[in-house]
Amino acid sequence: MKTERRKPKKPFLPRMTTLILLVSFVFVILLLSILIAIGISYVLMNVGILQPLSKQRFPVIFGFILLVNLFIGTVLAILGGDYLLKPIRELSEATREVAVGNYSIQIKPRGPGEVYRLGVSFNAMTRELASVETLRNDFINSISHEFKTPIVSIRGFAKRLKKGTLSDQEKDEYLDIIISETERLTSLAGSVILMSKLESTERQVEKAPFPLDEQLRKALLLLEPQFEKKGIRLEIDLASTLVTSNEELLHHVWINLLENAVKFSPQDASLFISLQNDGRNAMVCIRDQGIGMEDEVVKHIFDKFYQGDTSRLTAGSGLGLSLVKKILELCGGSITVESAHGKGSAFTVSLPMEVIRTESVAQA
Repeated sequence: MKTERRKPKKPFLPRMTTLILLVSFVFVILLLSILIAIGISYVLMNVGILQPLSKQRFPVIFGFILLVNLFIGTVLAILGGDYLLKPIRELSEATREVAVGNYSIQIKPRGPGEVYRLGVSFNAMTRELASVETLRNDFINSISHEFKTPIVSIRGFAKRLKKGTLSDQEKDEYLDIIISETERLTSLAGSVILMSKLESTERQVEKAPFPLDEQLRKALLLLEPQFEKKGIRLEIDLASTLVTSNEELLHHVWINLLENAVKFSPQDASLFISLQNDGRNAMVCIRDQGIGMEDEVVKHIFDKFYQGDTSRLTAGSGLGLSLVKKILELCGGSITVESAHGKGSAFTVSLPMEVIRTESVAQA
């Protein structure tokens, strides 16, 4: 998967504003220093402390003016520099706090122009880092739990097998459980790796035209053993449709949605899969006759590791539907769900398309 990275352009006006501000500041200090020094010298001459200028005394008076100018300029530079540098010092101290993991720190933006904007940007950055840190901690806790559960199960059944007092039937059952749990671990590891890749990529993926209806048929053929095992009847209506998207990523979408539909469907149920288009978008609907979901669960069903409905999620990793949503976002698509407890669920995927063929193929 290739992504195109663009270097952000540095704004020209803010840099010029800062430069003009600094030059103006130095110029004003020098001008004020000279004017104040000349004014002091004039007052001293008027009160008789200094005699009017003469050629002989000019170097002395001029040197005096320069000394006063240097002193006053230094004082003004210190005061002005402290005003300009104080928000930068605060920002530097706050940055050190962030470096040691304190992402809750905020500063009061102040100072001229770009310094103020820098403070605002710093606060926005720390808020984002705090949010990311929260998500990271939640992710670690959830993934640890998800990995621990099958590992504990495998260890427990392996210890029972080691005793050697089991019947052949019990051994076969325990081995089937161990195999199932190892497959679950493999699936979970693959989901975590894919999710990590998707979240680290930019919102651009390689796209190419391909027949979406053919991809759906291949996904259905791949899962045929699961359909047969539960006696699932397929009702298929696929309009021949060409879309421009990422074929590899969308394959994960159909496998996840179809596996979920089978997993939560009762024995000998029907599964409805349709593909239609309206000239701009392709709409895929996968509707099952499963256990359905409550409204509160529907609101969070695409959240990573959401555990609100244990009847739907404990059998999986809790990553499948969040992966589906992430992939569709990267491909420019969307997904919605309609569900009622005890009446099944319907997931509808919408994808942008560029080329359409109007033939319609129906299978039962």
